[in-house]
Amino acid sequence: MARITINGQTFDVQGGNVSIVNGTVVVGNSTVISGLSGDVRIIWEGDLASLRTDGSVTCGHVHGDVSAGGSVNCGDVGNSASSGGSMRCGHVGGSINAGGSVRVN
Repeated sequence: MARITINGQTFDVQGGNVSIVNGTVVVGNSTVISGLSGDVRIIWEGDLASLRTDGSVTCGHVHGDVSAGGSVNCGDVGNSASSGGSMRCGHVGGSINAGGSVRVN
């Protein structure tokens, strides 16, 4: 089990694949919350298998892929990382595709 906090509201969830698209947060195959707009703050507790968002993201380590429409600032990525903007991350196990600058620590 994992825990996700969205703008201060906490949910216990199953799964580690997270999608944040068009104001809707989906974990695994379940919609957690929808109708979000503006700056959305999400805190994830547990293993993050993959992350996909249409905005920018700051996160810790991701075991699988990270894909963002905006910028990415994260820890190690186990597989591939892609962003529409700049990317700053730790070690990346797969390919990197960025619309802006790339910095790998």
